[in-house]
Amino acid sequence: MPFLFPILRIFAVLVLAGAASAAPVYKGAIVINADDGQVLWEDNADYVGPPASVTKLMTFLVVKEQIAAGRLTLMTPVTTNREDARMGGTQVWLKEGEVFPVEDLLFATMVQSANDAAHALAHAAAGSREAFVALMNERSRQLGMTKTTWRSPHGLPPSSRQLADGDLTSPRDLAIMSRALLTETDVLKYTTVERMPFGTPQRAEPVMMDNHNNLVGKVAGVDGLKTGYTRAAGFCLAATAQRDGRRVIAVIMGSPTSKERDIKMAELLEIGFARLPQTTRTLNLSAASTGTPLPPNLTLPSRNTPPPAVTAPPRAAPTPPTRAEAEATPDDETSDGDEPPTVRFVIPQ
Repeated sequence: MPFLFPILRIFAVLVLAGAASAAPVYKGAIVINADDGQVLWEDNADYVGPPASVTKLMTFLVVKEQIAAGRLTLMTPVTTNREDARMGGTQVWLKEGEVFPVEDLLFATMVQSANDAAHALAHAAAGSREAFVALMNERSRQLGMTKTTWRSPHGLPPSSRQLADGDLTSPRDLAIMSRALLTETDVLKYTTVERMPFGTPQRAEPVMMDNHNNLVGKVAGVDGLKTGYTRAAGFCLAATAQRDGRRVIAVIMGSPTSKERDIKMAELLEIGFARLPQTTRTLNLSAASTGTPLPPNLTLPSRNTPPPAVTAPPRAAPTPPTRAEAEATPDDETSDGDEPPTVRFVIPQ
């Protein structure tokens, strides 16, 4: 029956097209109630892979705990060393011998996702990168993050390019860590910032830093936490949002594009709020999270369904690069390191 062959060919094409359209938009994801840690939704939440710059959330937690213990203050001066200045990927272009207070480097780490700033904080807080990483792993064990191993304070891939030699964690562990940050630190003071300068008054030309979390200011209630990207990790995001006194935390790891990750995250946050029990109480955030004033130089602007089409707003005219940007290597923002430039899109309503 020769007439069957064309029909079979058409059927095969349709099957392949359907498989392509159902390609996963992440490798693992989870949504939890920030109040009590209850899982509201999960899909492959114990997937283990590199988190890229989401690693910096643990760096922030350890530094804040060193401050709480009196070993540092927000105004402790940090002298950057040669290794800081040689960090790749996203950075604020620290130069050997420059001195910045801890808080400036914290903002650079969380807003710009600066690898050099995270590395400088590590040796300032613990004496060496190795000692700081040991503190990161100890804190993870205390929190019950059973699938996590840290090997850096920034999330850059190891020189061997072998996954087993780099930072590894899971969506579930990142959600646990995010909840600890919300309850024990003032992380929201840093992750709500959309834009601010770095280097004032030390530099004649400060670096303007932009938050890589596209959902801040676009999805109701989103005020943190951190994005990450390397080729091996894909696009990752630990996010949190609060509405009517109720808060959820969601984590996505391993998305193929930032657009797919962000739209899926917006969807997961809606699922989380829909599944929260009506009796959920307000999360008891650290007092500093809600009451600490922002720095005086800060300005704030006012498994897997394929994402819907998005509409990109017109691109603004490019601004001239600062001296630091001009001195950066050409592939800094496209090599392994952190979120590459991405179209600022409108989340579908």
